[in-house]
Amino acid sequence: MLPKDPHMLASFLNLKLRDFYPTLDALCEDLGVDKEEIVQKLEAEEYSYDPERNQFI
Repeated sequence: MLPKDPHMLASFLNLKLRDFYPTLDALCEDLGVDKEEIVQKLEAEEYSYDPERNQFI
């Protein structure tokens, strides 16, 4: 289960991306979550995914 709070979600995803997954696509596939839904939720809070850094900034 992913955190509901967008700031906690960004922190959780960044930790997982840093330690376990080479890309956001790999994370979403493994966890069975919708990438577009996550991206939209975080963009609403002014986070964006940077594939070069492999993190939300």
